[in-house]
Amino acid sequence: MSEQSTSPPRPAPTLSEVLETVEQLWPMHLQEPWDASGLVTGRPDQPVRRILFAVDPVAGVVAEAVSTGADLLVTHHPLLLRGVTSVAADGFKGAVVHELIEHRCALLACHTNADSAPDGVSDAVARAAGLTTTTPLAPHPADPAVGIGRVGDLARPVRLRELARRLADAVPPTAHGVRVAGDPDALVRRVAVCGGAGDSLFDAVRSSGADVYVTADLRHHPASEAREAALGPGAGGTPYLVDLSHFASEWLWLPVGAAALREALAARGHDVQVDVSERCSDPWDFRLDHPGHDGSDPVRSGHDRSAPDPAAPTAGGPA
Repeated sequence: MSEQSTSPPRPAPTLSEVLETVEQLWPMHLQEPWDASGLVTGRPDQPVRRILFAVDPVAGVVAEAVSTGADLLVTHHPLLLRGVTSVAADGFKGAVVHELIEHRCALLACHTNADSAPDGVSDAVARAAGLTTTTPLAPHPADPAVGIGRVGDLARPVRLRELARRLADAVPPTAHGVRVAGDPDALVRRVAVCGGAGDSLFDAVRSSGADVYVTADLRHHPASEAREAALGPGAGGTPYLVDLSHFASEWLWLPVGAAALREALAARGHDVQVDVSERCSDPWDFRLDHPGHDGSDPVRSGHDRSAPDPAAPTAGGPA
């Protein structure tokens, strides 16, 4: 009986080697000037056998990384996006830094570089919407083939309600849910998307000719002004709006990013376990709907944009 040959285990890459691979996938030069993507903690020569992907470097996610034995935590959002003057452990950001260092877990942020790069965050949102071919909504100055957001055409027109339901089924559940502005039965085909907060891109959305804009974190005034402009003379009522949870819209990229890094490391001869966090880091815990309204149908007053008839009777007034 012949002995079975076994292949020797493949060596774990160093953090430096992982960063080289990350640079190939999501180049740091693609990040926006205000961003803080990059390595936050970790020694370049430390071995990396297990990686965890998450949206936010919050305490619960860091605890998950530590408890699962991760050597590297890759988050979409940077821990230190807004400047700090101390990382003392008596503050929540400092406590996270200390927890990571004490357990030899590196932290890497891939934020707007992963937004702009091919197969990035907005590509994941676009696929969830049903788009297969897209172009950047706001092309990067250095490379117009990449950039923030995506826009493309569905294979066939669908009703706005159907598109919103498709997206709701794709994202993880959150208290925010999926909010929609527009006629639920309107047919849409051209779709613009931007994972994360996207209300700075309304000019690009209008220029793209999109029937609907899928994004997250839409603030009242930009959203209201966008809808008023869409409802103006000759505007045709578009773009309609689909507003996702910020966390949920960007979570869609985690499995994609994890798979891409796993495969890229394997191609370099490294066998690394790459997982996606099971924690929801959306900050909201619950939502109360208006009594008698379950959110599944449009709120009537929100879709009646016509001015009231001054001759019409008012409550308590003459009939």
